Amino acid sequence: MTGLKDNRALAQLDIDALQKELRKAQIEYYVLRMKHVANELKQTHLLKAHKSYIARLNTYLILN
Repeated sequence: MTGLKDNRALAQLDIDALQKELRKAQIEYYVLRMKHVANELKQTHLLKAHKSYIARLNTYLILN
């Protein structure tokens, strides 16, 4: 579930690919939040990682 890409990989993506990646990351973040609420998430650090990743994707979309 942690298919987060690094900055180099994100910089090479076009706008459509960035939007698809953003949507996928938002869905993964939603699933993680629901697991956290249900006390099923053991790796709570993933919430912060995905939230930062979504912000990074939004930044790349604004810059392109």
